[in-house]
Amino acid sequence: MRIREWLHKRANSPRENFSLLLSGFTLFALGLGLIGAGQYLMPPGISAELAALLGLILIGAGIILAATGYLSLSVLRILSFLDSKDE
Repeated sequence: MRIREWLHKRANSPRENFSLLLSGFTLFALGLGLIGAGQYLMPPGISAELAALLGLILIGAGIILAATGYLSLSVLRILSFLDSKDE
């Protein structure tokens, strides 16, 4: 029952979900920029590889945040709407 309440709370806060989506996109863009900088702007070496690794980590975190925000905005909202008609 606690999970259902948490999902309803998450679905009914679109401003927080949208900020999750935007912060995920921002992290993704920063990671992509780091990978580009490591590939094209930095001289070959360990620092370029570490920048690319950090970029990959940021991209992964950004994808997770953006997916959470997007699913909360769309799917959870629909599920919350359908569930509220049953009560």
